[in-house]
Amino acid sequence: MCGITGWISYDQDLNTPTTRNTLDAMTETMVCRGPDAGGVWLDTHAALGHRRLAVIDIEGGKQPMLVERDGRTLLATTYSGEVYNYRELRAELEALGHAFRTSSDTEVVLHAYLEWGDAFAERLNGMYAFAIWDPRSEELLLVRDRMGVKPLYYYPTPDGVLFASEAKGILAHPAVRPAVDAEGLAELLANAKTPGHAVYKGMYELRPGHLARIRRDGLTVRQYWALEAREHTDDLGATVHHIRELLDDIIARQLIADVPLCTLLSGGLDSSAITALAAKGLADAGRGPVRSFSVDFTGHTENFTPDQMRPTPDGPYAHALAAHVGSDHSDIVLDTAALMDPAHRAAIQSARDLPLAFGDGDTSLYLLFKAIREQSTVALSGESADELFGGYHWFHDPEIVAADTFPWIAAGIADRFSGPRSGGRVALLDAGFLGKLDVDAYRDARYREALAEVPRLAGESGHDRRMREVSYLHLTRFVNLLLDRKDRASMAVGLEVRVPFCDHRLVEYVFNTPWAMKTFDGREKSLLRAATRDTLPDIVADRVKSPYPSTQDPRYAAALRTELKRVMADNDAPVRPLLDTASVAQALADDAGESFRTGTELVLGINSWLRTNGTTLEV
Repeated sequence: MCGITGWISYDQDLNTPTTRNTLDAMTETMVCRGPDAGGVWLDTHAALGHRRLAVIDIEGGKQPMLVERDGRTLLATTYSGEVYNYRELRAELEALGHAFRTSSDTEVVLHAYLEWGDAFAERLNGMYAFAIWDPRSEELLLVRDRMGVKPLYYYPTPDGVLFASEAKGILAHPAVRPAVDAEGLAELLANAKTPGHAVYKGMYELRPGHLARIRRDGLTVRQYWALEAREHTDDLGATVHHIRELLDDIIARQLIADVPLCTLLSGGLDSSAITALAAKGLADAGRGPVRSFSVDFTGHTENFTPDQMRPTPDGPYAHALAAHVGSDHSDIVLDTAALMDPAHRAAIQSARDLPLAFGDGDTSLYLLFKAIREQSTVALSGESADELFGGYHWFHDPEIVAADTFPWIAAGIADRFSGPRSGGRVALLDAGFLGKLDVDAYRDARYREALAEVPRLAGESGHDRRMREVSYLHLTRFVNLLLDRKDRASMAVGLEVRVPFCDHRLVEYVFNTPWAMKTFDGREKSLLRAATRDTLPDIVADRVKSPYPSTQDPRYAAALRTELKRVMADNDAPVRPLLDTASVAQALADDAGESFRTGTELVLGINSWLRTNGTTLEV
């Protein structure tokens, strides 16, 4: 998948040993994203760094990659991601007279820019984040994919810009100080990822579907893609048929790889549909069987306790699907010791650059990917299906749908483990500190901004209008929380995760499908179930939605309390001034149980973040 870094400076010569040392340090932070190779390229005003995870054209795809003519460099790029339609684009460009020296998608992107300028972004199908430097005009172009699958950060400077796949790449530059102000902390705690917001002062995340152009006279940002409201004219049968056609094409494109490939299988509808379609695609190409992996916890299936979020354990359903399609399946079984191992927590904390947002869900995902990476380099995953097809229970709760805030906030998703007395995720933080942040006001402002963006269909009103808003909020805010989490956890071990449900053609089509059609059988994800039922066993097709699993081992909550005691015993722990001592005492009580689990996870995450990143809080 790769990691990219770079530095543009119009007021100094960057082609120096000092610049090379700085660029090397920035690029070195991306080693986990690109363990196979690294490279840098220096020009007078541009310095590009790259770490490579080799997936397509192992020998020919090395970077930074140049296009040269008559001994002169026309373009240089550092590129991360995959363009799934690169073969069609290459054929089109060859017909226009372009000649290629590799079989990589990176070179296709360069020639597409030569041919069509920045309008080329609208032709790309894939997940990507890249920079193109044009020495002829001394301009840099930053481009990010439509759904924001791949991250890209930038930091404007007085004479140019710094950029990287992850914040750590920018923070490695000596001119950047890791500081977070009240707005950054509010963003961190709001559980509603704001497009473009990077938490750190002075730093930005390029918004999905946007490109940025950096010239001597400054930086400009342009949106090249957005969700649009369009009238849906297909009847139910045609809609289901078209969704299946799109899925077949998407999966076929995303099975292309020159390295071992697998699927992530939970036994839910999303991952099962992907695994089943991948199994068929590989079998038709003579490349089967598909490999699949699931995560589980020691004793989880045998001792499972259902709740509102997770009515069933994943294991039996994942095994049923694996048997049905004949996949080469493996369970990755984790225990509490692995989840609490300081080395594992430190690794995922470093990958995130911010406090862990999902507690044991972050650590377990990292450990799952770490085990998968020993056997595979590419994995297909089901992100965006719930946001697209209406899979979460709160899509179907009239009270939550009507709430004047982000639906997942109204549903209490951030505090799903918290008891009624605990106050939720921020329960252990000092009231005065939280008052300075005013997270509720910040979140409300971001909600109003998001609503103002929603595209409207003429004459649409009532429930249809509100469900378009709910869908838009999930596809532009909530899914980005999950995509960011999956990217960091997978890239921490050099695993490329592809997300078929984020294909913009599918997103555009289903977004504009009426809500009544999305729930035509009275259930969640009606259209996806209908489009893929023929590939699934009934037990899987009819399964009720169950999110990514979380350990139910009581020893995990006990281990969190033990770690919290260590923090409170450390007078130098950076998180201590932010805590409410009375609430911490409650959390440490022997009868606290699970009540303060999410709050404790957050506190431990903040402490680790402040200590390891050297971040300064300006509140």
